[in-house]
Amino acid sequence: MLARVRSAAVLGIDAYLVDVETDIANGLPSFATVGLPQGAVKEGRERVYAAVANTGYTFPLKRITVNLAPADIRKEGSAFDLPIAVGILAATEQISGERLGRVVVLGELGLEGAIRPVRGALPVALAARAAGLETLVLPRENLAEAGVVSGIRVLGAANLAELGDFLDGRVELAAADVDVTRLFQDRQRDDVDFAEVKGQAHAKRALEVAAAGGHNILMVGPPGSGKTMLARRLPTILPQMSLDEALETTKIHSVAGTLPLGESLVARRPFRAPHHTISDAGLIGGGSYPRPGEVSLAHGGVLFLDELPEFRKNVLEVLRQPMEDGVVTIARAAMSLSYPARFMLAAAMNPCPCGYFGDPQHNCSCGTLGVERYLARVSGPLLDRIDIHLEVPAVKYRALAEQGGGEPSDAVRERVDRARLVQRERFAKRPGVYANAHMAPRDIRACCRVSDGADALLRTAITRLGLSARAYHRILKIARTIADLDGAAELAPKHVSEAIQYRSLDRRGGVGRTVTPEGVR
Repeated sequence: MLARVRSAAVLGIDAYLVDVETDIANGLPSFATVGLPQGAVKEGRERVYAAVANTGYTFPLKRITVNLAPADIRKEGSAFDLPIAVGILAATEQISGERLGRVVVLGELGLEGAIRPVRGALPVALAARAAGLETLVLPRENLAEAGVVSGIRVLGAANLAELGDFLDGRVELAAADVDVTRLFQDRQRDDVDFAEVKGQAHAKRALEVAAAGGHNILMVGPPGSGKTMLARRLPTILPQMSLDEALETTKIHSVAGTLPLGESLVARRPFRAPHHTISDAGLIGGGSYPRPGEVSLAHGGVLFLDELPEFRKNVLEVLRQPMEDGVVTIARAAMSLSYPARFMLAAAMNPCPCGYFGDPQHNCSCGTLGVERYLARVSGPLLDRIDIHLEVPAVKYRALAEQGGGEPSDAVRERVDRARLVQRERFAKRPGVYANAHMAPRDIRACCRVSDGADALLRTAITRLGLSARAYHRILKIARTIADLDGAAELAPKHVSEAIQYRSLDRRGGVGRTVTPEGVR
């Protein structure tokens, strides 16, 4: 007796179809699963046995062989419990197998027969639709997530008995009913707003420039100056996500298991803020069976690293490749997986261990050597990949006592959207480049035309401040973004001087030197 049930598994952030073939033959009772099953898949036979028996069906005391095809790809997770149980029941003719050729089935089984939620419901729904299948049956808790995919009927089952009755044609299962357009609009509302930030006009301007060009940013300032508050509001001024971006981001969170039950779509720019004790695998992704890390969970949004020098050096260094390429590749002996990781890095740090170096209101107790050692914890190559270095001073009482709010996020986002529209048109023929921060050297030469006055200012600043070649390119990128916000085609001295101000950690004279359109002071 042979039965075949269509199921699916996740590889990276995409899913592929799996044929669960069940053969039941006479012989000594045994239960073998083949097709490179791992961990939870092997343990599934105990859950399947208990679920079938406790649901009222008869578990066959024969030689059972389950093959998961394609057999050359490792299978991991508990989602094969349900298709294996259905295959056994269909092979023993306890349920009808007529519908199985058009249905994809996945879910974890409890010992009493309940169907429990699984990871990766959204990519599975997309894969089933691409294969031309009619119906996807999964746990009811995953209905909202998979229901955002149009063109396929998504049904939810509560337990094995209910699914058996459905396959026999006695009942109908609950169907997903998701208004994607309305859901997308509702989920885009932000919980925080730029208007809540008191003072810090210079810092808010720098964040606007960073958002307009997709630039990474490092904020340096004493404790309590508002660095974290500013960073948490950075996603509110980024362009709103498109539906395609939301689906790609949701796939990552679904595979990682970070999508809350009942949630169906990540429609707001992600904001991830891992603790400084995180490992390199937690940040980049990995494990014996690789999972997405924080850089992938922040895809399309903001990765915030607070107290940057407190992160272990090896953890910070692994950031360099995804910051450049926008993708993370995790290589293992049996497989190589790639996860998208196009994020904006927002980092914050104190200027010294005590936090008060250069603060006029407090005395720094660290000494020159202590300050230098503290700053040296962040390597030069990593700093070079952060476009904007921003000084964030302590907020004065007058700003804190103001009754009126600042400019709201929506108003800032309008200017950011206009600048991003200019950049999309500029890079329309350059795949993978959609913001100034992603320009290659040839793009900089083509797009960053500098006026005579700006060129003289830039030459003076590079000579006197000792900036590197990479810093020179970063300044041009930032100046291009500032000019886009102004609606200017050519880089003027005011654009270049403001851009140089955002490279404070590159200056030989230390923090606090000033660059104006007239020169360096």
